[in-house]
Amino acid sequence: MRLVSQVLDGVPAAGVLVGEELVPTAVLGAPATARELLTALDAGALRELGERAASSSGPRTPLASVTLAAPVPDPQKIICIGLNYRDHAEESGQEIPQAPMWFAKFQNSLIGSGAPILLPAAHPEYVDYEAEMALVIGREGHAIPEAQALAHVAGVMPFNDVTARDLQLQNPLWTSGKAIDTFAPCGPALVTLDELGDLGELVLRTRINGEQFQEGTTANLIFGPAELVAWLSRTITLLPGDIIATGTPAGVGGAQGRFLRDGDTVEVELEGVGTVANPVRAE
Repeated sequence: MRLVSQVLDGVPAAGVLVGEELVPTAVLGAPATARELLTALDAGALRELGERAASSSGPRTPLASVTLAAPVPDPQKIICIGLNYRDHAEESGQEIPQAPMWFAKFQNSLIGSGAPILLPAAHPEYVDYEAEMALVIGREGHAIPEAQALAHVAGVMPFNDVTARDLQLQNPLWTSGKAIDTFAPCGPALVTLDELGDLGELVLRTRINGEQFQEGTTANLIFGPAELVAWLSRTITLLPGDIIATGTPAGVGGAQGRFLRDGDTVEVELEGVGTVANPVRAE
C-alpha cells in the first residue's frame, strides 16, 4: 500500500494512492490521519485497506491536483542517522562510526513533495541535499530484538535531509544545521514493506534541475534498518509514525561545491519507492 497525506482546508488527511489517484481513508471507514491509521492497524489490516481502496467505487482525486503534506506530518520523533555510509564518511573526512550516530529533526522541518525548501535568510549560502531512505515505525516497541525489528516498520519513503553546512559545523551536535524549517522533505508516499523486496538493495539518487549529483545503494549502509531499529529501541520507545532517516551515501553538495540555490528544483529518488521533488526558494 502507498499511504499519502493531502492538505484539505489546512489540515492533513490520509489517503491511499491507487495508481495516480488518491482514495481518502475516511471514506473507507479507516482513521483519517496517517499516524492514527498506523496506530490502529497492523500490517495485515493495512494491506486489506490497500485492497479495499483499489476496489472502491467511491470518490478519487487525481494526485496531480492534490497539495501533499509529508506522508506522516505529525510524528512524535524524527531520528536521523549520520555518517551511515562508508563512502560518505570518507568524503566528509570523518572516521567510520562504531555505533549509530543520531540527531533529531522536528515537525517544523517536514514538508511534502512539491512544497518549497526555504533557504534561511540568515544562512542561505551552504544549504545541502542528502538523499536518504526513511523508515516509518508502524508498531510500538522497546528493546526490540534485531530479528523482530522489521515487524515494527510500516514502510519506507524517500527523505531529503537538507542541511545548512555552515550552521552544522558550528556545533558538534549538528542539530542547528539540520532542524530548520522545511529541511525534511519526504514522500510523496509511505510505501509499506509488503510492496518492497530487500531494503538492502534500493538505489538512492539526487538530481538538481535534472542533473544527477548523487547515487548510492542501501546495500552500503553501515548499520542496516533492522540494526538501527533494535539499537535505538534499547533506550527509546518507538511509536507508530516515528521516522528514522537512515543516512546518505557519497555525493553531497558540500563535497562537490554544489549547494542549493533559489530557483533550483531538487529531487531525491528511492528507486521503486518514489521521488520527492521540491523547488528551492529564498526566504
